[in-house]
Amino acid sequence: MKHLNKLLVAVMMAMGLSSHAQDSNNPWAISFGVNAVDTRTSSGSGSGFFDQHFSQPFAVKDNWNILPSLSYIGVSRYVGSGFSVGLQGSVNKIDKLVTFNPSAPGHDARGNVVTNPGDLMYYGIDATIKYSFQELIKSKVIDPSLSVGGGYTFFGDNSFGTVNPGAGITFWFTDAIGLELATRYKWAVAANEDKPLDRSVFQHTAGLVFKFGGKDTDGDGIYDKDDACPDVAGLKQFNGCPDTDGDGIVDASDACPDVFGLAALNGCPDTDGDGIADKDDACPDVAGLAALKGCPDTDGDGIADKDDKCPTVAGPRENGGCPVLDADKDGVADKDDDCPTVPGPASNRGCPEVSTQALEDLKVQARAIYFNSGKATFKTGDKETPARLDAIKEILKNYPNAKFSIEGHTDSTGSAKVNQKLSEDRAAAVLNALVERGVSPENLESKGFGSSQPVASNKTAAGKAQNRRTEIRHIGSKYQGKL
Repeated sequence: MKHLNKLLVAVMMAMGLSSHAQDSNNPWAISFGVNAVDTRTSSGSGSGFFDQHFSQPFAVKDNWNILPSLSYIGVSRYVGSGFSVGLQGSVNKIDKLVTFNPSAPGHDARGNVVTNPGDLMYYGIDATIKYSFQELIKSKVIDPSLSVGGGYTFFGDNSFGTVNPGAGITFWFTDAIGLELATRYKWAVAANEDKPLDRSVFQHTAGLVFKFGGKDTDGDGIYDKDDACPDVAGLKQFNGCPDTDGDGIVDASDACPDVFGLAALNGCPDTDGDGIADKDDACPDVAGLAALKGCPDTDGDGIADKDDKCPTVAGPRENGGCPVLDADKDGVADKDDDCPTVPGPASNRGCPEVSTQALEDLKVQARAIYFNSGKATFKTGDKETPARLDAIKEILKNYPNAKFSIEGHTDSTGSAKVNQKLSEDRAAAVLNALVERGVSPENLESKGFGSSQPVASNKTAAGKAQNRRTEIRHIGSKYQGKL
């Protein structure tokens, strides 16, 4: 994994460059595969420069080091006139190191001996300029090339620069996928004789290459240079421009490119047939008047039905198109009156204010509701409690927009925690009983105060009896905070 990480670092450095051929239609390419490193060229054996460096190039079994996995990857960019530039990262493991030692056992006829140096890793980062002969030979399959470049090699603990002349050939299976074979002579610059691993090598690669990033930006099969709409897929009959809705009008000239329309309306539909294009028609599904942006006015009051709160009865605009109705004659129009049959001030949305007498009646009825000792259930056998709850309901129904707080209290007997819970549960029991009788839960809330708000002394039985009570208070409008 550590070797793969180093290779990926090399690839990240290469994003934007490489050493593989592509063309003007597909300027980018990425390639990957296996590589072989041959150390024979630096052994020093042989007679003459050529024999020393370039003999035995295909002694694969004896001299080539091949890592049986993905061991190189690169990307490239076509720059024009057959040239591409790029960078390649590679990794290998050297288990066949060729040295010249005619006195060593097992040496060959030239005095070379092959040894396994152990865990000796090879890493290379190489930049290349490459020229492709494919266009010159007019071939769509065979792509020979020459290259030159430089790089940096990490050979065990050694590292050094190299100059890399090379050659290769690619066989293209499709316009974008090919098999690439290449070789480079990586000449070690200023090799140090005291460092035997500072050496030139041959590196051979075999792998797949993929071209991409071509000039058919929209992927419609028409290259950008011939595409009148290169950024969006289109049709050949429209020079690469789309007709999304299929109405025979190119999108660029179609005022409604996503929906089939009429030429007379610049490609837009008129669903309701009122002569107003749907895009300009505020009511596209029903025929209307041009003066009202295509909307009808059923009652003829000059207000489009969609904006008319009473579309079948004429009324003034200031009343939303409705006739002004006030059944209880309290000066609040019925449409704005929460209590249209009971007069009340506008400040209370047409509902009557909660009277002092009503509050007193609520107090009397609520304090006469009794519970079983220590429980939140109504006192067993008390036939008056249901009647008192009914009486409370009758009072509350007269104030449909008022909000009331049902509050439970206890005496000081017992712990504060138990009393608090008991008071909350008793208040909730009253609330639930009223809701069951038809009172809207929006008009109610419940709270418990435990023994914190006595109305009499808790030192006497009479005082405690008074403190064990339920109260109902008017706390405002249920619309409070919503208006």
